[in-house]
Amino acid sequence: MPNVSTPISNNRTKVHQPTLLTPLLDPAIGQFIHDHSQRLIELVSQHGSPLNLMWPHAFKANTTALKSVLKKYDVNHVIFYGAKANKSQCLLRAAEDLGIGVDVSSIHELNAARRAGTPGALLCATGPAKTAVFHRALVEAGSLICVDSLEEFAHLKALVKATRPPLQARVLLRYRPQSCLASRFGMGTDDLLECLRQLTEEGEHFHFEGFHFHLGGYGYETRVQAFREVTAFVEAAHEMGLTPSMIDMGGGLPIRYVDPETYNSFLQNDNKPGHYYNHSVPESFYPYGGSLTASQWLEFFLESDHSPGRSIANYLKSRNITLSLQPGRSLVDQAAISVFRVTRTKKLADNKTVIFVEGSSFSACETWFASEYLVDPILISATQSPHNPTQAYIAGHSCLDDDVISYRLINFEYLPQPGDLLIYANTAGYQMDLLENEFHRHPLPRRLMATCCTQGHYAFSPDC
Repeated sequence: MPNVSTPISNNRTKVHQPTLLTPLLDPAIGQFIHDHSQRLIELVSQHGSPLNLMWPHAFKANTTALKSVLKKYDVNHVIFYGAKANKSQCLLRAAEDLGIGVDVSSIHELNAARRAGTPGALLCATGPAKTAVFHRALVEAGSLICVDSLEEFAHLKALVKATRPPLQARVLLRYRPQSCLASRFGMGTDDLLECLRQLTEEGEHFHFEGFHFHLGGYGYETRVQAFREVTAFVEAAHEMGLTPSMIDMGGGLPIRYVDPETYNSFLQNDNKPGHYYNHSVPESFYPYGGSLTASQWLEFFLESDHSPGRSIANYLKSRNITLSLQPGRSLVDQAAISVFRVTRTKKLADNKTVIFVEGSSFSACETWFASEYLVDPILISATQSPHNPTQAYIAGHSCLDDDVISYRLINFEYLPQPGDLLIYANTAGYQMDLLENEFHRHPLPRRLMATCCTQGHYAFSPDC
């Protein structure tokens, strides 16, 4: 049975908003935190710390916003949710509810998407090391396969030729753009042309649908250049008698975690070695307060010149080509918060304070990117606390000295006490579960799906 939350008045609990890198919050989530602080304490008491609360309504809002841009420019399009961004099943169900596809990178993600109801034809498989089992499942489901190399093409060709009854593999060819020639992903010009040549001879075994590329970083400009490059192969394919109908540009659409002006001020004034307990500033950060939202980014991309006098949007329409996107983080923007319970604080010899929480750095981190999750947590005091301004960093419960959730020294007007909560907002995009594990045999963090029943009433049920 779901747990139902109603507004609770409790004079003991108090919500303390951070003052430096204050997180941007979905209005419904922000209102819930403000009105239901005692309920959050009860949920953590019942389900353990850390606790991930999922908000599928945010996923739906993000998807609708991107669809609106694509419809505004009247381009044929398909969206594949990059499922690698988050393991929650409720987000896959949200994708299915909206009728969008899912980008899967393993047989396990494929199976999860199918359990959520996504038809095989709306799955797209990426990654350079697909196994034979994965390939077979994709072919049998009628899913789209991004072919990374000549070697993968040969493997796939042998598989479909041996299939009885004969099946066709739906394929996109992955191009390696000029901006990332050293990458191990995708094919250069010679290999791509050789794949096209072989496709002209293997029509009974393959249904060639177009091209795919994926870039790191978050600039739309690099995607514009890669798009221009790949359209030369569209023309080459037509000259060979093939009919490409799709260009898949991968993901990388940016989101905002904090206000842009606030973020720029932080980078200029509050990001020195002395602002970190280990006196080490990470070499790079996600653009937490970038100048563009995902929708604005997509508009800039579509309005950019493909060739003199013709925008990318106009090129797509004139050539009757479908634009495919694989957004991950930008679809799960605001779709989760991660709640940690404070164990204790400790004064250190260097006059610094460390706050220990129940949970590890693997459950709210950018460790995968050798960086730091630069968003201040929201403090919920479980009891009345004395006003005691403190600067502290936040550490996990393991025996590893590097198990640190926030290396940055964070300002607290009230020193967190045992039983208080620290809420990290907007953690659905990789932070909450990319690296989660059962170190010290601690169980994996629980996750609950939040559903708004009526105004001010929320139900929480296991995300499974």
